[in-house]
Amino acid sequence: MEKKTPLYDSHVAAGGKIVPFAGYLLPVQYETGVIKEHMAVREGCGLFDVSHMGELLLEGPDALNNVQLVTTNDCSGMYDGQVRYSPMCNEKGGVVDDILVYKIHDTAYLLVVNASNKDKDAAWISDHLFGDVKFTDLSDGVAQVALQGPKSVPLLAELVADEEIPKKYYSFVKEANVKGIKCLISRTGYTGELGYELYCAAEDGTKLWDLLLEDGKAYDLIPCGLGARDTLRLEASMPLYGHEMNDEVSPLETDLGFFVKLDKENFIGKDALVAAGEPKRCRVGLKVTGRGIVREECPVFVGDTQIGMTTSGTHCPFIGMPVAMALIDKTYSEVGTAVEVEVRGRKVAAEIVSLPFYKRPKN
Repeated sequence: MEKKTPLYDSHVAAGGKIVPFAGYLLPVQYETGVIKEHMAVREGCGLFDVSHMGELLLEGPDALNNVQLVTTNDCSGMYDGQVRYSPMCNEKGGVVDDILVYKIHDTAYLLVVNASNKDKDAAWISDHLFGDVKFTDLSDGVAQVALQGPKSVPLLAELVADEEIPKKYYSFVKEANVKGIKCLISRTGYTGELGYELYCAAEDGTKLWDLLLEDGKAYDLIPCGLGARDTLRLEASMPLYGHEMNDEVSPLETDLGFFVKLDKENFIGKDALVAAGEPKRCRVGLKVTGRGIVREECPVFVGDTQIGMTTSGTHCPFIGMPVAMALIDKTYSEVGTAVEVEVRGRKVAAEIVSLPFYKRPKN
Protein backbone atom coordinates (compact mmCIF):
# COMPACT_ATOMS: atom_id res chain seq x y z
CA MET A 1 0.00 0.00 0.00
CA GLU A 2 1.37 3.39 -1.00
CA LYS A 3 2.34 5.95 1.63
CA LYS A 4 1.25 9.57 1.72
CA THR A 5 3.67 12.46 2.13
CA PRO A 6 2.87 15.15 4.75
CA LEU A 7 1.58 17.28 1.85
CA TYR A 8 -0.88 14.75 0.41
CA ASP A 9 -4.02 16.64 1.53
CA SER A 10 -2.62 19.88 0.09
CA HIS A 11 -2.19 18.23 -3.32
CA VAL A 12 -5.73 16.87 -3.31
CA ALA A 13 -7.15 20.24 -2.27
CA ALA A 14 -5.21 21.96 -5.08
CA GLY A 15 -6.61 19.59 -7.71
CA GLY A 16 -3.48 17.49 -8.11
CA LYS A 17 -3.88 14.32 -10.19
CA ILE A 18 -2.64 11.70 -7.74
CA VAL A 19 -0.73 8.65 -8.97
CA PRO A 20 1.34 5.96 -7.22
CA PHE A 21 5.08 6.62 -7.53
CA ALA A 22 8.00 4.97 -5.72
CA GLY A 23 5.70 3.70 -2.99
CA TYR A 24 3.95 7.05 -2.46
CA LEU A 25 0.83 8.82 -3.69
CA LEU A 26 1.99 11.99 -5.42
CA PRO A 27 0.63 14.52 -7.93
CA VAL A 28 1.73 13.87 -11.51
CA GLN A 29 0.32 17.29 -12.45
CA TYR A 30 -2.16 19.94 -11.38
CA GLU A 31 -4.97 21.50 -13.40
CA THR A 32 -2.37 23.86 -14.91
CA GLY A 33 -0.85 20.91 -16.84
CA VAL A 34 2.69 19.68 -17.35
CA ILE A 35 3.69 22.21 -20.03
CA LYS A 36 2.73 25.25 -17.96
CA GLU A 37 4.41 23.77 -14.88
CA HIS A 38 7.56 23.06 -16.89
CA MET A 39 7.68 26.58 -18.33
CA ALA A 40 7.04 28.14 -14.92
CA VAL A 41 10.28 26.60 -13.65
CA ARG A 42 12.28 27.67 -16.70
CA GLU A 43 10.97 31.24 -16.72
CA GLY A 44 9.70 31.93 -13.17
CA CYS A 45 9.47 29.44 -10.34
CA GLY A 46 7.71 26.23 -9.38
CA LEU A 47 7.27 24.26 -6.17
CA PHE A 48 7.58 20.47 -5.90
CA ASP A 49 6.81 18.07 -3.07
CA VAL A 50 9.85 15.79 -2.83
CA SER A 51 9.12 14.46 0.65
CA HIS A 52 9.28 10.93 -0.75
CA MET A 53 13.08 11.18 -0.96
CA GLY A 54 15.05 9.38 1.76
CA GLU A 55 17.33 10.96 4.36
CA LEU A 56 19.96 8.75 6.03
CA LEU A 57 22.33 10.08 8.72
CA LEU A 58 25.80 8.77 9.52
CA GLU A 59 27.36 10.06 12.75
CA GLY A 60 30.54 9.28 14.66
CA PRO A 61 34.33 9.26 14.32
CA ASP A 62 34.14 6.81 11.39
CA ALA A 63 31.26 8.52 9.56
CA LEU A 64 33.48 9.80 6.75
CA ASN A 65 35.25 6.46 6.32
CA ASN A 66 31.86 4.80 5.84
CA VAL A 67 30.76 7.47 3.34
CA GLN A 68 34.01 6.93 1.44
CA LEU A 69 33.42 3.19 1.27
CA VAL A 70 29.94 3.37 -0.24
CA THR A 71 30.45 6.34 -2.62
CA THR A 72 32.52 6.47 -5.79
CA ASN A 73 33.21 10.20 -5.41
CA ASP A 74 35.81 11.52 -2.96
CA CYS A 75 34.10 13.19 -0.01
CA SER A 76 37.26 13.68 2.07
CA GLY A 77 37.85 17.31 1.10
CA MET A 78 34.34 18.64 1.69
CA TYR A 79 33.75 21.71 3.83
CA ASP A 80 30.98 21.95 6.44
CA GLY A 81 27.85 22.94 4.54
CA GLN A 82 28.89 21.40 1.21
CA VAL A 83 26.85 18.98 -0.91
CA ARG A 84 28.44 16.43 -3.23
CA TYR A 85 26.82 14.15 -5.82
CA SER A 86 27.96 10.53 -6.02
CA PRO A 87 26.93 7.16 -7.38
CA MET A 88 26.97 4.17 -5.00
CA CYS A 89 28.18 0.96 -6.63
CA ASN A 90 27.79 -2.74 -5.93
CA GLU A 91 30.71 -5.15 -6.06
CA LYS A 92 30.18 -5.69 -9.82
CA GLY A 93 30.45 -1.96 -10.54
CA GLY A 94 26.72 -1.49 -11.20
CA VAL A 95 24.91 1.43 -9.61
CA VAL A 96 23.00 0.79 -6.37
CA ASP A 97 21.77 4.41 -6.42
CA ASP A 98 22.95 7.95 -7.04
CA ILE A 99 22.85 10.13 -3.95
CA LEU A 100 23.66 13.53 -2.49
CA VAL A 101 26.11 13.71 0.42
CA TYR A 102 25.66 16.64 2.83
CA LYS A 103 28.60 17.31 5.16
CA ILE A 104 27.18 18.68 8.40
CA HIS A 105 30.56 18.51 10.16
CA ASP A 106 33.53 16.16 10.41
CA THR A 107 31.58 13.45 12.20
CA ALA A 108 28.12 13.83 10.62
CA TYR A 109 27.00 13.27 7.02
CA LEU A 110 23.45 13.29 5.66
CA LEU A 111 22.83 11.08 2.61
CA VAL A 112 19.80 11.96 0.47
CA VAL A 113 18.68 8.97 -1.60
CA ASN A 114 16.04 8.21 -4.22
CA ALA A 115 12.61 7.29 -2.90
CA SER A 116 12.34 4.07 -4.88
CA ASN A 117 15.67 2.92 -3.43
CA LYS A 118 15.38 4.20 0.14
CA ASP A 119 14.88 0.85 1.86
CA LYS A 120 17.41 -0.86 -0.44
CA ASP A 121 19.97 1.88 0.21
CA ALA A 122 19.40 1.83 3.96
CA ALA A 123 19.94 -1.94 4.03
CA TRP A 124 22.99 -1.68 1.75
CA ILE A 125 24.67 0.94 3.92
CA SER A 126 23.75 -0.87 7.14
CA ASP A 127 25.25 -4.10 5.82
CA HIS A 128 28.58 -2.37 5.13
CA LEU A 129 28.95 -0.26 8.28
CA PHE A 130 32.21 -0.55 10.16
CA GLY A 131 33.99 1.15 13.04
CA ASP A 132 32.55 3.77 15.36
CA VAL A 133 29.50 5.04 13.48
CA LYS A 134 25.79 5.43 14.13
CA PHE A 135 23.29 5.06 11.29
CA THR A 136 19.79 6.61 11.46
CA ASP A 137 17.01 6.62 8.88
CA LEU A 138 15.36 10.04 9.27
CA SER A 139 13.08 9.78 6.24
CA ASP A 140 9.66 9.48 7.88
CA GLY A 141 10.27 12.56 10.02
CA VAL A 142 11.29 14.86 7.17
CA ALA A 143 9.29 16.89 4.65
CA GLN A 144 11.17 18.22 1.64
CA VAL A 145 10.10 20.74 -0.99
CA ALA A 146 11.98 21.94 -4.07
CA LEU A 147 11.68 25.62 -4.97
CA GLN A 148 13.04 25.84 -8.51
CA GLY A 149 13.43 28.54 -11.14
CA PRO A 150 15.11 31.94 -11.58
CA LYS A 151 12.52 33.76 -9.48
CA SER A 152 13.17 31.44 -6.53
CA VAL A 153 16.09 33.71 -5.58
CA PRO A 154 14.14 36.94 -4.92
CA LEU A 155 11.28 34.93 -3.39
CA LEU A 156 13.50 33.20 -0.85
CA ALA A 157 15.24 36.51 -0.10
CA GLU A 158 11.91 37.84 1.19
CA LEU A 159 11.47 34.92 3.58
CA VAL A 160 14.95 34.19 4.92
CA ALA A 161 17.78 36.32 6.30
CA ASP A 162 20.55 36.78 3.73
CA GLU A 163 23.17 34.97 5.82
CA GLU A 164 20.89 31.91 6.02
CA ILE A 165 20.59 31.51 2.23
CA PRO A 166 23.24 29.26 0.61
CA LYS A 167 25.11 31.23 -2.07
CA LYS A 168 27.23 28.54 -3.72
CA TYR A 169 25.80 25.83 -5.94
CA TYR A 170 25.78 22.55 -4.01
CA SER A 171 26.06 24.17 -0.58
CA PHE A 172 23.56 24.33 2.30
CA VAL A 173 22.67 26.10 5.53
CA LYS A 174 21.74 23.62 8.22
CA GLU A 175 19.52 25.80 10.40
CA ALA A 176 17.66 28.52 8.55
CA ASN A 177 14.56 30.30 9.82
CA VAL A 178 11.82 30.52 7.20
CA LYS A 179 9.31 32.78 8.95
CA GLY A 180 9.44 30.68 12.10
CA ILE A 181 9.92 27.29 10.41
CA LYS A 182 13.30 25.66 11.04
CA CYS A 183 14.70 24.39 7.72
CA LEU A 184 17.84 23.03 6.14
CA ILE A 185 18.17 24.90 2.82
CA SER A 186 20.41 23.66 0.03
CA ARG A 187 21.16 25.25 -3.33
CA THR A 188 20.40 22.08 -5.26
CA GLY A 189 17.72 20.69 -7.53
CA TYR A 190 16.79 18.24 -10.25
CA THR A 191 15.50 20.59 -12.92
CA GLY A 192 18.63 22.07 -14.50
CA GLU A 193 17.45 25.42 -13.18
CA LEU A 194 18.63 27.65 -10.37
CA GLY A 195 16.79 26.81 -7.16
CA TYR A 196 16.69 25.43 -3.65
CA GLU A 197 15.57 22.39 -1.70
CA LEU A 198 14.16 22.94 1.78
CA TYR A 199 13.97 20.25 4.47
CA CYS A 200 11.87 20.62 7.59
CA ALA A 201 10.14 18.48 10.21
CA ALA A 202 7.28 16.48 8.70
CA GLU A 203 4.77 18.25 10.94
CA ASP A 204 5.84 21.63 9.49
CA GLY A 205 5.60 20.50 5.86
CA THR A 206 2.12 21.84 5.13
CA LYS A 207 2.87 25.16 6.80
CA LEU A 208 6.04 25.58 4.73
CA TRP A 209 4.26 24.60 1.49
CA ASP A 210 1.40 27.05 2.11
CA LEU A 211 3.80 29.84 3.12
CA LEU A 212 5.88 29.50 -0.04
CA LEU A 213 2.81 29.38 -2.31
CA GLU A 214 1.22 32.41 -0.62
CA ASP A 215 4.35 34.59 -0.68
CA GLY A 216 5.21 33.23 -4.12
CA LYS A 217 2.08 34.66 -5.74
CA ALA A 218 4.00 37.87 -6.48
CA TYR A 219 6.52 35.74 -8.40
CA ASP A 220 3.93 33.61 -10.25
CA LEU A 221 4.91 30.54 -8.24
CA ILE A 222 2.77 27.47 -8.96
CA PRO A 223 2.80 23.91 -7.59
CA CYS A 224 4.32 21.37 -9.97
CA GLY A 225 4.01 17.59 -10.23
CA LEU A 226 6.03 14.55 -11.21
CA GLY A 227 5.37 15.08 -14.92
CA ALA A 228 7.14 18.44 -15.07
CA ARG A 229 9.89 17.17 -12.78
CA ASP A 230 10.64 14.45 -15.34
CA THR A 231 10.49 16.66 -18.44
CA LEU A 232 12.71 19.26 -16.75
CA ARG A 233 15.39 16.76 -15.70
CA LEU A 234 15.34 15.11 -19.15
CA GLU A 235 15.62 18.47 -20.91
CA ALA A 236 18.63 19.20 -18.68
CA SER A 237 19.95 15.67 -19.45
CA MET A 238 20.08 14.61 -15.80
CA PRO A 239 20.21 10.82 -15.40
CA LEU A 240 17.45 9.03 -13.50
CA TYR A 241 17.97 5.85 -11.53
CA GLY A 242 16.14 2.93 -13.15
CA HIS A 243 16.50 4.57 -16.57
CA GLU A 244 20.04 5.80 -17.31
CA MET A 245 21.56 3.65 -14.57
CA ASN A 246 20.79 0.56 -12.53
CA ASP A 247 22.48 -2.38 -10.80
CA GLU A 248 23.75 -3.64 -14.18
CA VAL A 249 24.99 -0.32 -15.60
CA SER A 250 28.22 1.23 -14.34
CA PRO A 251 28.55 4.98 -13.72
CA LEU A 252 31.35 5.04 -16.30
CA GLU A 253 28.95 3.76 -18.97
CA THR A 254 26.34 6.42 -18.25
CA ASP A 255 28.71 9.41 -18.47
CA LEU A 256 29.22 9.87 -14.72
CA GLY A 257 32.97 9.30 -14.80
CA PHE A 258 33.62 12.74 -13.28
CA PHE A 259 32.00 11.46 -10.08
CA VAL A 260 34.05 8.26 -9.96
CA LYS A 261 37.47 8.78 -8.35
CA LEU A 262 39.45 5.69 -9.23
CA ASP A 263 42.47 7.18 -7.45
CA LYS A 264 40.57 7.04 -4.15
CA GLU A 265 42.04 4.38 -1.85
CA ASN A 266 38.99 2.14 -1.86
CA PHE A 267 35.26 2.01 -2.48
CA ILE A 268 32.77 -0.74 -3.18
CA GLY A 269 32.90 -1.57 -6.88
CA LYS A 270 36.31 0.00 -7.56
CA ASP A 271 38.03 -3.30 -8.41
CA ALA A 272 35.26 -4.24 -10.86
CA LEU A 273 35.36 -0.84 -12.58
CA VAL A 274 39.13 -1.01 -12.97
CA ALA A 275 38.98 -4.61 -14.25
CA ALA A 276 36.28 -3.72 -16.81
CA GLY A 277 38.55 -1.13 -18.42
CA GLU A 278 37.32 1.43 -20.93
CA PRO A 279 33.51 1.22 -21.27
CA LYS A 280 32.22 -0.19 -24.55
CA ARG A 281 28.91 1.68 -24.36
CA CYS A 282 27.97 5.23 -23.39
CA ARG A 283 25.04 7.56 -22.82
CA VAL A 284 24.15 9.88 -25.69
CA GLY A 285 21.51 12.42 -26.57
CA LEU A 286 19.10 11.90 -29.47
CA LYS A 287 17.24 14.64 -31.32
CA VAL A 288 14.21 13.18 -33.06
CA THR A 289 14.24 14.32 -36.67
CA GLY A 290 11.39 12.11 -37.88
CA ARG A 291 7.75 12.06 -36.86
CA GLY A 292 6.96 10.71 -33.42
CA ILE A 293 7.84 10.75 -29.75
CA VAL A 294 10.51 8.38 -28.49
CA ARG A 295 10.11 6.86 -25.01
CA GLU A 296 12.34 4.64 -22.88
CA GLU A 297 13.34 1.08 -23.83
CA CYS A 298 13.15 1.57 -27.59
CA PRO A 299 15.81 -0.14 -29.74
CA VAL A 300 18.27 2.19 -31.52
CA PHE A 301 19.59 1.22 -34.96
CA VAL A 302 22.23 2.24 -37.47
CA GLY A 303 21.03 0.56 -40.63
CA ASP A 304 20.01 -2.98 -39.65
CA THR A 305 22.38 -3.07 -36.66
CA GLN A 306 20.92 -2.50 -33.22
CA ILE A 307 23.42 -0.35 -31.32
CA GLY A 308 21.57 0.18 -28.04
CA MET A 309 18.36 1.19 -26.27
CA THR A 310 16.78 4.46 -25.27
CA THR A 311 16.65 5.11 -21.53
CA SER A 312 14.35 8.17 -21.39
CA GLY A 313 12.45 10.19 -23.95
CA THR A 314 9.65 12.71 -24.42
CA HIS A 315 8.79 16.08 -25.95
CA CYS A 316 10.54 18.84 -23.97
CA PRO A 317 8.50 22.05 -23.83
CA PHE A 318 11.19 24.72 -23.42
CA ILE A 319 13.46 23.56 -26.26
CA GLY A 320 10.35 22.66 -28.24
CA MET A 321 11.34 19.28 -29.61
CA PRO A 322 11.18 15.55 -28.87
CA VAL A 323 14.46 14.18 -27.50
CA ALA A 324 15.73 11.05 -25.83
CA MET A 325 18.76 9.68 -24.05
CA ALA A 326 20.15 6.28 -24.97
CA LEU A 327 22.80 3.81 -23.89
CA ILE A 328 24.58 2.71 -27.06
CA ASP A 329 27.70 1.04 -28.46
CA LYS A 330 30.45 3.66 -28.17
CA THR A 331 31.57 2.98 -31.75
CA TYR A 332 28.49 4.82 -33.03
CA SER A 333 28.47 7.70 -30.52
CA GLU A 334 29.90 10.52 -32.64
CA VAL A 335 27.74 13.66 -32.62
CA GLY A 336 25.85 13.97 -35.90
CA THR A 337 25.45 10.24 -36.45
CA ALA A 338 22.08 9.42 -38.03
CA VAL A 339 20.16 6.64 -36.26
CA GLU A 340 16.67 5.19 -36.19
CA VAL A 341 14.62 4.38 -33.11
CA GLU A 342 12.01 1.64 -33.26
CA VAL A 343 8.78 2.90 -31.69
CA ARG A 344 5.94 0.35 -31.64
CA GLY A 345 7.28 -1.44 -34.68
CA ARG A 346 7.93 1.74 -36.69
CA LYS A 347 11.38 3.27 -37.13
CA VAL A 348 11.70 6.98 -36.34
CA ALA A 349 14.69 8.99 -37.60
CA ALA A 350 16.95 10.67 -35.03
CA GLU A 351 20.40 12.17 -34.74
CA ILE A 352 23.01 11.94 -32.00
CA VAL A 353 23.55 15.34 -30.36
CA SER A 354 25.70 16.62 -27.50
CA LEU A 355 24.34 16.74 -23.97
CA PRO A 356 22.82 18.59 -22.24
CA PHE A 357 19.84 19.43 -24.41
CA TYR A 358 19.30 22.53 -22.25
CA LYS A 359 21.76 24.46 -20.10
CA ARG A 360 20.75 27.32 -17.86
CA PRO A 361 22.12 30.68 -19.05
CA LYS A 362 24.85 32.12 -16.80
CA ASN A 363 23.52 35.00 -14.73
